[in-house]
Amino acid sequence: MSTEPENLETPIEDIISEDLSHTEVGEHEYTIDELKQELQEAKQMAHDNWDKAVRAQAEMENLKRRTQKDLEDAHKYALTGFAKELLTVLDSLVLGLQAATGDSEEVQKFRVGSEMTIKQFESVFAKFKIETIDPMGLPFNAEQHQAVMMQVVEGAEPNTVVNVFSKGYTLNGRLLRPAMVVVAKAAD
Repeated sequence: MSTEPENLETPIEDIISEDLSHTEVGEHEYTIDELKQELQEAKQMAHDNWDKAVRAQAEMENLKRRTQKDLEDAHKYALTGFAKELLTVLDSLVLGLQAATGDSEEVQKFRVGSEMTIKQFESVFAKFKIETIDPMGLPFNAEQHQAVMMQVVEGAEPNTVVNVFSKGYTLNGRLLRPAMVVVAKAAD
């Protein structure tokens, strides 16, 4: 065996002209075109997987935002059911106050006590961002008012609230209960 290096002076053209159109990988022989095709397919798969990963990440961000909003809404509107129940108690108190007529000392004490209780309700409602809708004299708003009836009222503009049976309420801007109202209509 010779220890001398092979002839290093083989012209580059001879090396290039050798048949490079076939390459062996393992036991299978691939052509350059086949390798190019597989490379193109691998690039396409990488692109598709990248696209899927980006979409999955965007979906996770959307889910995170939706979950955060749902959580904020749950905190913001957690009092809805409780507040609706309190409204019926307040309504009963107001009706009792309206029914308490007379000049006797007991009636006057009842009225003062009821008025103080109503003010406490209003204070608690304000603390928890429950706002009153009292539309007397305002134009009818179907989003916040429920018309119980319509009637002709002298001197009132048509489609104006002329009587309020019960006030409406909102919690953090969301309607808890519409105001029950009578709406003026034009004379026939």
